[in-house]
Amino acid sequence: MSEEINTEPEEIETVPEPKKAWLTVAIIVAVIFMIALVAGLVLLAKNPGAASVTRDIFIILIALQMFVIGVALIVLIIQLASLTNLLQNEVKPILNSTSETVNTLKGTVQFLSDNVSEPVIVLNERLASIKKLADLFHLKR
Repeated sequence: MSEEINTEPEEIETVPEPKKAWLTVAIIVAVIFMIALVAGLVLLAKNPGAASVTRDIFIILIALQMFVIGVALIVLIIQLASLTNLLQNEVKPILNSTSETVNTLKGTVQFLSDNVSEPVIVLNERLASIKKLADLFHLKR
């Protein structure tokens, strides 16, 4: 049973990266946009009537954009007020309750430490010392 070792290098297929493809498409679109922009400016420079109509259209579009931004700001302010209300009326009481619970837990742990753990530790210390004394005086049977 002899195994043959393949000493030939494997061919690795190179797959073009998607990022390179997107970058190429973005560059082509940007170049086409710049060419269209320059062509539009040349046409508008030759025809002043078209330039004034185009200017009016852009003024209307900017006004509509300002309206949309204003509505978005109003929605943002309402959401911020809602978040503030949530923090004051929902989260703050939960935090206060959690703080009270932690303080109660601290008191319970201190009580258990003082009344349960310490007496048991002291008892174990005394029993250990009595056992050591018994070992020293050979009182074991």
